[in-house]
Amino acid sequence: MIHITLPDNSQREYPGPVSVADIAQSIGPGLAKMTVAGKVDGKLVDASDVIDHDARVQIITPKDDEGLEIIRHSTAHLVGHAVKQLYPSAKMVIGPVIEEGFYYDISFERPFTPEDMAAIEARMRELIAQDYDVIKKMTPRAEVIEVFKARGEDYKLRLVEDMPDEQAMGLYYHQEYVDMCRGPHVPNTRFLKVFKLTKLAGAYWRGDAKNEQLQRIYGTAWADKKQLDQYIQRIEEAEKRDHRRLGKELDLFHIDEVAPGLVFWHPKGWAIWQAVEQYMRKVYRDTGYQEVKGPQILDKSLWEKTGHWQNYRENMFVTESEKRDYALKPMNCPGHVTIFKSDLRSYRDLPIRYGEFGQCHRNEPSGGLHGIMRVRGFTQDDGHIFCTEDQILNECVAYTAQLLKVYQDFGFTDILYKVATRPEHRIGSDALWDKAEAALMEALRRSGVEFVIAPGDGAFYGPKIEYTLRDAIGRQWQCGTMQVDFFMAERLGAEYVTESSGRAHPVMLHRAIVGSLERFIGMLIEHHAGALPAWLAPVQVAVLNITDSHAEYATQVTKSLQNQGLRVHLDLHNEKITYKIRKHSLQKLPYILVVGDKEREAGAVAVRARGNIDLGAMSLEDFCKKVEEDIQHKR
Repeated sequence: MIHITLPDNSQREYPGPVSVADIAQSIGPGLAKMTVAGKVDGKLVDASDVIDHDARVQIITPKDDEGLEIIRHSTAHLVGHAVKQLYPSAKMVIGPVIEEGFYYDISFERPFTPEDMAAIEARMRELIAQDYDVIKKMTPRAEVIEVFKARGEDYKLRLVEDMPDEQAMGLYYHQEYVDMCRGPHVPNTRFLKVFKLTKLAGAYWRGDAKNEQLQRIYGTAWADKKQLDQYIQRIEEAEKRDHRRLGKELDLFHIDEVAPGLVFWHPKGWAIWQAVEQYMRKVYRDTGYQEVKGPQILDKSLWEKTGHWQNYRENMFVTESEKRDYALKPMNCPGHVTIFKSDLRSYRDLPIRYGEFGQCHRNEPSGGLHGIMRVRGFTQDDGHIFCTEDQILNECVAYTAQLLKVYQDFGFTDILYKVATRPEHRIGSDALWDKAEAALMEALRRSGVEFVIAPGDGAFYGPKIEYTLRDAIGRQWQCGTMQVDFFMAERLGAEYVTESSGRAHPVMLHRAIVGSLERFIGMLIEHHAGALPAWLAPVQVAVLNITDSHAEYATQVTKSLQNQGLRVHLDLHNEKITYKIRKHSLQKLPYILVVGDKEREAGAVAVRARGNIDLGAMSLEDFCKKVEEDIQHKR
C-alpha cells in the first residue's frame, strides 16, 4: 500500500504506485480538472509523475504561485510550438520564466516584426483551442541527442553538452513539437488560455555580447483574465512613468553612445540629484556618520586581497601606469577599510561609521543597461560601520529606524523585509552566524516590522537584511541592505586594540539606503510619474507674466523667491498666458505663479498648483509660507 499525506494531514491509501493526477481524481473531479502539477515531499513534479512510496503530497493548481509559474513556463514552450509551425527554419534556444511572464530566445535568419508576433500569438490560440495533452517522456541522453540532431536544433544540442552528468532528460511533446526541460509543465493546453505576447528584443547566446545575436519574444500568462487585464493596466501605467521617456520630456538627463552606460545630467536632473545627495548628507550628519572620500583607482594588489581580481575581473575597468595595474573601483568597501587602517583604533573608538557618496564603475554587459537604472558608472550612498560583535544589534536597530524615515520622506511607505541567512558554503563558525542572524532578526522585531526568511541567500561571509520598496503601481524594488561581514576587515588586515590590550578584527557592517543614486532617482521619477514633491522638484515654481508690462514685477517676484532658496524659473516669453500655463503644467511643476495688473497692484501672485488647481491670489509672503511647509513636511 502507498500512504499519501495531504496538506491538511489527512491520509489516503492506494494499492500501488499512483500519479499526482490520480490522487487529485480520487479527491474529486473538480480538483482533477484544476491540477497543474504536484509537490511530493516538497519537490515539484508533473501531474503525470508516479509516486511509488509513502509521501506527503500537495496538489498544485493555477491559484498557487508555483502553478502560475508552471503555466508561464508551458506558455513559453507553446511559443516554440507556434514558431516552428510558422517558421520551420527557426532554431529554438531557451524559454525561461521571468517575473510576471516568460521569454523565448530564437535564432532566425531575419528580424521578427510586430506582424510576426501577432501571427505567432494567433497560432498559439489556435493550438490552445485544440485542447491537446502535453506529454512528458524521460529519455536517455543518447536518444535526446538524436532527437535534436534530426530536428536541426543546434542550440538544444549545445545545452545537452552542458549537462554531461545527465543520463536521462525530460522531453515535453506539444503534438509534433519537442522541447527539453526539467519541468514540470501543464498536462494540457487548456491551462494556457490567458496570455499575451508583449514585445520583441535582441539577446545574445549565453548573455555574452561576443556571441551570436538572437531574438527574444517576451510574453505574460495568468490564471484568469482579470489578472491579465490588471497586468496590462500596470504595464501601460509603467510605460507612462518610464524614467527614460520622462527624462527626455522633462529635460533631466540623457545617455549618449560616446559614453555607453554613463549619464549626462542636465541642469534640472542635476538639481534632483543635489536634492537627494544633500538630504542624505544631512542624514549622515544626524546619525553619527563621518563622511569620507576614497580614490577612484586602486592598485591591483588590493583587489587581489579582497578576491575581486580573481572572481570579478571581467566586470572591472582596468588601466596601467608605470608597469603597475590598477582598477576603477566597483565598490567602496576596500577604500573604507584602508581609511580605518590608517590609524591605530581602540575598542573605545567603536563603532566608527563612515559614509561616502562613492562613484563606482562596473563593466556591465551592454544588453543589460537600462536608462539610469542599470549603468556602468554610478554613485552609492555607501556606508560602513566598524564595530564589535556586541554592537551589531544596536547598530542594526538604529539603521532600520534611519532607513524608514528616509523612505517615508521620499514617498515610499510600503516596505518588504527579508533576512537572508547562511548559505551552504560559508566561512566563520556557526556560533558567529547564530549571533549575526539573531541580531538582524531582533533588529527588525524591535523596529516593529514583519519579515520573511530567505534560507541560504546570505553571502558566504555573513547574513543580510534586504529592504524592498513597493512603488505607486505595485512594483517591487530591492533597495536598501544591511550586511554583516566577518571577512573583509580581517582579509585586509584591519584591527583594533581590545579592552585587554590585545588585537581583534572589527565586524564590518555594509549598509546602503538609497543605493545607487542614479537608480534611486529613476525609481523616484517613476514612483511619482515625474511629478516630484516640492522639496525634490528641479523647478519648484514658475513665474509667468501676462504681458511685457508685467515683466519687471515678475522679475522682482522671481528674485524674491530665489533669495529664499527656492528653485524658480522665470518665463518672460511673448506668448499667450494660456499657452505658457499649459507648457509649464506639462513639466509637472508644483506651482505656477501668474502676474498681471491686479497682482502687481496688490503685491500678490495668482497661484496654480499642480493638477491645474487654482488656489487664487495670495500675498508673496503667504505663498512662501505654503511652499516652505511643503518642503519642511516633504509633501
